[in-house]
Amino acid sequence: MADLHDEPHTLPEVGELDDEAHAARPARGTGPAAAKAARHGRNARPTESTGRAARTRNPEGARGPGDARGPEGARSPVGTWNPEGARGPEGARGPGDARGPEGARSPEDTRNPEGARGCGDGRGGAGSALERARELLAGHPVADGYSGLPWALRHLPWYDLQFGESALSTDVPRLREGHVGALLWSLHLPEGLAAGRAVGATLEQLDLVRSVIDAHPEGLRLARSAGQVIDARNCGRVAVVLGPATAAALDDSLSILRVLHSLGLRVLTLVGASWADGAGLTRFGEEVVREMNRLGVLADLSGTGEAVVGRVLALSKTPVVFTRSAARALRPHPCNLSDAQLAELGAAKGLCMVPLTAEQTGPDVRDVADHLDHVRAVAGPDCVGLSGTHDSGAAHPQGLTDASGYPHLIAELLDRGWPETDITLLTWGNIQRVLRTADFTARAVQDRRKPSTARIEELDG
Repeated sequence: MADLHDEPHTLPEVGELDDEAHAARPARGTGPAAAKAARHGRNARPTESTGRAARTRNPEGARGPGDARGPEGARSPVGTWNPEGARGPEGARGPGDARGPEGARSPEDTRNPEGARGCGDGRGGAGSALERARELLAGHPVADGYSGLPWALRHLPWYDLQFGESALSTDVPRLREGHVGALLWSLHLPEGLAAGRAVGATLEQLDLVRSVIDAHPEGLRLARSAGQVIDARNCGRVAVVLGPATAAALDDSLSILRVLHSLGLRVLTLVGASWADGAGLTRFGEEVVREMNRLGVLADLSGTGEAVVGRVLALSKTPVVFTRSAARALRPHPCNLSDAQLAELGAAKGLCMVPLTAEQTGPDVRDVADHLDHVRAVAGPDCVGLSGTHDSGAAHPQGLTDASGYPHLIAELLDRGWPETDITLLTWGNIQRVLRTADFTARAVQDRRKPSTARIEELDG
């Protein structure tokens, strides 16, 4: 491109252009075109000089007012160019660019020194960690491992989960505020219920859950597999996975297990079963675990003895879960796991879901984070999850009293230096892996194994 200081090319004078054009054109009034014009009575065009007079350029290459260029090719102030290329000394730009000497920006550039970010960036400080937590949870929501909502709803004469229910700790607005994408709805029965009522009470729970989901189609969706959990999330719904149910609901019958599975059951707690006691699993208990693998029902080992835990970990082809277990090294509790059990669980790629209860973890968000730190360190980041245990009658740590409190817990973990990859595993990735593995194993086993017809009387006598 030519430099602005180069001498501009001068255009020929008006008369020169007219002479050249006149020489190049044939004489008017002759030739076929002229004859045709005469036949149609058309007048001859004006002379070349008068026709081009309106389009002539000014002398010295100057343009009209719209171009506003001066004699040496520089633009006038209307064109907003400075005469010497529009840059000041040291390469400084004009006021609009706001750069000082040596390319430094002026204070109007709004950047802090040393690359520091403003409060809008969401980094640094408690408020910033909370914003980062919300942004992270927007893409990787929480899969809550235990909700006591079904039993709590039985005691309410009327409720509306879609617009909020003050009598509960869980409703759709608070689930959305807490970025909860999936819930395991417990079908556990209250203590003291007659043994003969367990099956009927569990069926009543299932019926209630399905009616609640049907009544809230804009907020909730039943999910029977890992794929349906993702589908619900992509549709803006909270996925509801049914379970855990108590082992007493089977009434020692594998047929009832299959019926419950057909109704949507995906998690079964083994604690309290006659075939899973302090000595471990009986022969019928082992057959129950095999049938659960064939169906894709996860085994929940929270509260079971060490012998049962060890035997199920060795026998099960799918990962096991502890829906309400924290670190016993930090807080002694019958449902919490020892470091040896956590290490064994990590080797089996199971899942320990730390509950948000003051009794098992402590009275503060930092106490819950301590347990998550410990489980992650011993079992590994692939084996830790979250369990809200809301609406179960348990007391909760401060700041985590309902389903909306998860961003505060994630902000605490971010402040402790948890990488985002580990947090996404904690909230969503690990439970998805366990559900997918159970689905895959069930399809593979069903091709080789028929439904079991074993009876407890035949195997355990």
